[in-house]
Amino acid sequence: MRQIMTILTILTTIYMLAITVRIIMTWFRGTVTVPDFLCRITDPYLNWFRRFGLHIGHVDISPVLGLAALSIFNQTFGTVARFGHISLGIILAITLQAVWSIISFLLIFIIILLALRLIAYLCSLNVYDGFWRIVDTVSQPVLYQINRLLFGGRIANFLICIILSLAALAVLYFTLSFIFSFLGGFLIALPV
Repeated sequence: MRQIMTILTILTTIYMLAITVRIIMTWFRGTVTVPDFLCRITDPYLNWFRRFGLHIGHVDISPVLGLAALSIFNQTFGTVARFGHISLGIILAITLQAVWSIISFLLIFIIILLALRLIAYLCSLNVYDGFWRIVDTVSQPVLYQINRLLFGGRIANFLICIILSLAALAVLYFTLSFIFSFLGGFLIALPV
């Protein structure tokens, strides 16, 4: 049983790497061509998650969900391969860790975009370029929601809004990190 689980762990790891390469290659459309064999082995799986239409602005985040699902299986296989058994508490902790991976990825992604936007604002860069429009498409809904929470219906200074949004997201990230870590440790300790 352990050997089968080791093989499944290796196969899911390789497949996760193939999906990651596929995702990264799509970021460079026009300069890099995604090989057909890579599309044939990854697209059926990714298309299953794309049907949910998960987007932040124009950014498709369904591959993150697909990678998280694979991560759950990968870690479950790896745990059985190492210890010869698995408990419900461990499966729940692994699932919780996958959920945290998605949430933390999204929070860090938004924090990076807001930090880039802050740098562009402070350096008076041309924010009407295509790249900055994409950054604004993703960051503006977040800024709007945080502005509504902090300032009610009042309009705040753009610079203050970005700085407070970055601070609020950083606090949220570290708070959730602590909560998920605590819950994961608690679930692993369950005797179930």
